[in-house]
Amino acid sequence: MMQLSGRKIIVTGGASGMGQTLVEELPKLGAQVVSLDLNEEAGRAIAEKSDVQFVACNVTDEASVTDSIQKAVELLGGLDVLVHAAGIAPASPAENITVDGWNTMMNVNATGTFLLNKAVFPYFKENGGGSILNFASASGVIGYPNKAHYAASKGAVIAWSRSLASEWGKYNIRVNMIAPTIWTPMYDQTRAGMTPEQLAKHDEMTKFSIPLGGKLGDPKKDFLPIMAFLCSDDAHYMTGQIFAIDGGALMLR
Repeated sequence: MMQLSGRKIIVTGGASGMGQTLVEELPKLGAQVVSLDLNEEAGRAIAEKSDVQFVACNVTDEASVTDSIQKAVELLGGLDVLVHAAGIAPASPAENITVDGWNTMMNVNATGTFLLNKAVFPYFKENGGGSILNFASASGVIGYPNKAHYAASKGAVIAWSRSLASEWGKYNIRVNMIAPTIWTPMYDQTRAGMTPEQLAKHDEMTKFSIPLGGKLGDPKKDFLPIMAFLCSDDAHYMTGQIFAIDGGALMLR
């Protein structure tokens, strides 16, 4: 596993899912980590168990984001990497999506990415560079039935991230994206909401669509090693890329 000794990393969405995995595991590789999340109770509990710092943050609120990033950078004594994992993914048929539902999705996933990326920019520029890892999704590339607003928000993340990669490369700031297909508690909740017939159909489709293993990946075995590499300085010549950690489901070209 890639070692991250001394790397100063902010992880958003650290109270659950893949963000939680990173908060728990990156320190074991030598990284200094500050976890950000809206859920202060869960976020603090996970951070304390992982011996990392926690800062409450509402990714949709500019003042909260600016303040949280400032506090996190002060706690770390600098900043090397932002891993922006915070996001939501509620489902709805396209014709039933409300304006409020659309706005909430965009505010969390797209505007949240915009605000976090802008907030770390001054620190990276001043320090001669850094790495941003935004969470995209295969849905932002190929679409997602019953989650059209989610797909749209991730499409925005992809276009924004690639634009930043072009603009901020001159400051040695790298901006890449993750498109993970990983088994998380959120996925367990999705499965729990399916009927037996829906679940059987879903699992059959998954076996076909994911060539390696026919199921979603494991957070520690499949997701963490790639993230550790991307958080390291060995990824210094990569920017504007989508890294699909998905067993071959997306097969980007």
